Amino acid sequence: MKKHNFNPGPAILPDYTYEKSIEAIKDFNNSGLSILSISHRSKDFDAVMDKAVTTTKQLLDIPEGYSVIFLGGGATTQFFTIPYNFLGKKAAYLDTGTWALGGIKEAKLYGEVDVVASSKDKNYSYIPRNYTIPTDADYFEICSNNTIEGTEILEDYDSPVPLIADMSSDIFSRPVDVSKYVMIFGGAQKNFAPAGVTIVIIKDSFLDHVVRPVPTMCDYKVHIEKNSMKNTPPVFPIYAALMTMEWIVDSGGVKEMEKRAIARSDKVYAEIERNKLFAPNVSDPADRSRMNITFNLLPEYKELEGAFVDFTKERGLVGIKGHRSVGGFRASCYNALPMESVDALIAAMKDFEKKI
Repeated sequence: MKKHNFNPGPAILPDYTYEKSIEAIKDFNNSGLSILSISHRSKDFDAVMDKAVTTTKQLLDIPEGYSVIFLGGGATTQFFTIPYNFLGKKAAYLDTGTWALGGIKEAKLYGEVDVVASSKDKNYSYIPRNYTIPTDADYFEICSNNTIEGTEILEDYDSPVPLIADMSSDIFSRPVDVSKYVMIFGGAQKNFAPAGVTIVIIKDSFLDHVVRPVPTMCDYKVHIEKNSMKNTPPVFPIYAALMTMEWIVDSGGVKEMEKRAIARSDKVYAEIERNKLFAPNVSDPADRSRMNITFNLLPEYKELEGAFVDFTKERGLVGIKGHRSVGGFRASCYNALPMESVDALIAAMKDFEKKI
């Protein structure tokens, strides 16, 4: 039976990435060695790292004056590394859910945190608006896509202070005006690589705003100077990331990824709203995530939740159950998810409706 991978992360990646990675595991670049055991100091891997940087800049149209580095530790490591470097007296954060709260918690270790707005009052089912960003903040941090709750910020904000974004689950899914940010970061598992690598895009001039002595492995300047090789980098995930980025380039770039994301998500949301059994978790279409579509059974059908999960599994749909903190269902529709899988989900929703 064909499997349709709706897992939220680790998640689906392109077949191109799987195939190229398998080849590299067996024999990387005709070296007679596996990508899993080559030296990260070799010329062959230098070429991988250099191309990963240039392809990132190409895909996101990154202007001059920005550096791209690939680190270990996941996006959650950035939650404390950012304030360690840049939080002197006060930082501003937008509270839109689980991962935004993770950043807020870590930042409070280093200084005052101004939570400018929160959607906690409605279980993080919307993106706050009409708030004031304090002009004396060292930076303003947002999480652009809320993987668990199913909301997404689909614009590049104008901020009166340096803007930082966690784009772990929607990077490379739409064009981004990088010039509006001093920093963009993202852990893998979703749109660009298997777990183990974190991408950081940082404005070079922002590095002048480091407020305290920083341990070597938390020092962005060191990682930039060493081309992400201060210590052994996550070699295989970086290679897989490059393969995914090559696939995006060959597929038409991030504009094409956005076009596909809109088509997938529009189709799923339309069925959720049509179907007598279901309702979207996020009522305002402007706030709905294209990457992580969260929905629930209507109250009168709530007892069928387990039955629907089992029904989708029988159809080869993997990863539909919602996060344990939210419940319900979640269809993660990342860049590599084919429309065939979306159609399989919709067919399952329709057939389950007929059974009731």
